[in-house]
Amino acid sequence: MTFSSPSTRRRTISGRKSNSEPIMLKHLYIKNFTLIDELDIDFYPAFSVITGETGAGKSIILGALHLLLGQRADSKQVKSGSTKCIIEATFDISRYGMNDFFTAHDIDYDGECILRREVNASGKSRAFINDTPVPLTDMRELGEQLVDIHSQHQNLLLQKEDFQLSVVDIIAADSEQRACYLKAYQAYQAAKKAYEDCVRQTEQSKENEEYLRFQYSELEKAQLQEGEQADLEQQQQTLSHVEEIKSALYEANGAIATEESGILDQLRLASDRVSEITAVYPEVKELSGRLESAYIEMKDMADELERRMELIDFDPEELNRVNARLDLLYSLEQRFHFASVEELIGERDRLKDAISAIDGGDDRLAALRLDMEQAYARCFDEAGKLTAIRKKAAVVVEEEMKKRLVPLGIPHVRFSIDFTTRDCSPSGVDKVSFLFSANSSSPLQPVSQVASGGEIARVMLSLKALISGAVKLPTIIFDEIDTGVSGRVAEQMAQIMREMGDQHRQVISITHLPQIAALGSHHYKVSKRETETGTVSEMRELTPDERVREIAQMLGGSYISQAAIENARNLLKLS
Repeated sequence: MTFSSPSTRRRTISGRKSNSEPIMLKHLYIKNFTLIDELDIDFYPAFSVITGETGAGKSIILGALHLLLGQRADSKQVKSGSTKCIIEATFDISRYGMNDFFTAHDIDYDGECILRREVNASGKSRAFINDTPVPLTDMRELGEQLVDIHSQHQNLLLQKEDFQLSVVDIIAADSEQRACYLKAYQAYQAAKKAYEDCVRQTEQSKENEEYLRFQYSELEKAQLQEGEQADLEQQQQTLSHVEEIKSALYEANGAIATEESGILDQLRLASDRVSEITAVYPEVKELSGRLESAYIEMKDMADELERRMELIDFDPEELNRVNARLDLLYSLEQRFHFASVEELIGERDRLKDAISAIDGGDDRLAALRLDMEQAYARCFDEAGKLTAIRKKAAVVVEEEMKKRLVPLGIPHVRFSIDFTTRDCSPSGVDKVSFLFSANSSSPLQPVSQVASGGEIARVMLSLKALISGAVKLPTIIFDEIDTGVSGRVAEQMAQIMREMGDQHRQVISITHLPQIAALGSHHYKVSKRETETGTVSEMRELTPDERVREIAQMLGGSYISQAAIENARNLLKLS
């Protein structure tokens, strides 16, 4: 069989004969995945079964589906000698209201969904939804809404409190109240953090209160002013070089204003001489004006230099004052590890706020504590409402579980949900425990501690059947959930799975029991065969005659007797 492109395959699949019932997992295509060369198979609504000898490759089919549900890829999954493997599944989701997911992720939607995963020999993989490349997280998010694969290890969920609580929540349909509670819980957590932060800060501040007050006193006493350090440093430079400054000013003034040899007299002479010829030589009139301006400017500079000489004088007391102030600033900067007066001012203000917090800390703590207590009261009130809804649903779960477990070979079953209270948590204040007893004389105990393997399988199947009616999940796959049961109990388990499939849901069971295999609407077989290139695993839908022989072999072993054939036919007639 040749492999066609995803878009071509999509047109081909969509063109198949429609069914009045919703088909969830419509088609599965696998190429070069571990022992599978190529698998191209249709699936149908209601209840189907998959059988095959141990080691035939049923787990390989599940492994391929797990990849489509976002599981991590491994280069070992690529068939030896191939460059890449491809897994593609087509789902009919037209009745499941998943439009929002496709809109939010900008993916085409037409009621049909194709998931595709490609893994190359290096282990790198790509994921696609309706031919659109997507992150693996998006594929995982969608996959969780499409398929639930229940394998044997999932029976361990019965040991987990959060799983048990989630069952109650599903039956309670309490999402709206859980949202109200979570909002109140988050508000309480925020108020609690604010109070605890304040307590911690207040305690730390009180431990250092004396030192904080001493530091603030030093900085406050210094009467710091922004920009004063630069001004003082300039004053220090000036006062330290008074003689040098006076000498420079004197010499500069003398060079300008000394009679006869000074620049001023020379400019005056030049200006007068040029001015005298302007009448007879108008071309120098502008130059005459410039010389006059230069003379006036130079005279102003000479007057300013003389004024500066008179103003500046050595004042040792002022220099001492400036030096003392700078010494104080430098000392404070070194002690507080800052580089400027502005940073010292910032530290002073911070210390002031810290001391104010200490002085008013009790009032602030009291206010924050009141906020926290009020938030806790609101949270606990919402938790109480949630608990009431859950306890009402728990009664329904208890009654339903008894009804479901009695036909499964536990006639004297007792099933109860025990509620205990804990502190507020993201899921509420409820701790729940599923209690179980297979007979009337034994005390109720946690189901994971007292139930046998077969009983746990029946409990999990009953729970799945119970919650599947409340959760819109298109496809449920049971991987050998019948472990530890046989005979009439197996028949009852098969009836439950078939009933689940009749409720507009697709149920597929991988089984070793003929009682279950006989009740499937469609029967698939997984087998291995040897080829020139090695072992390959195959899966195909059985014809009615092939199905009789497969169930007969499951009943009687490798030798298929006529009695086994008749028994198989009887089982199939019962279905």
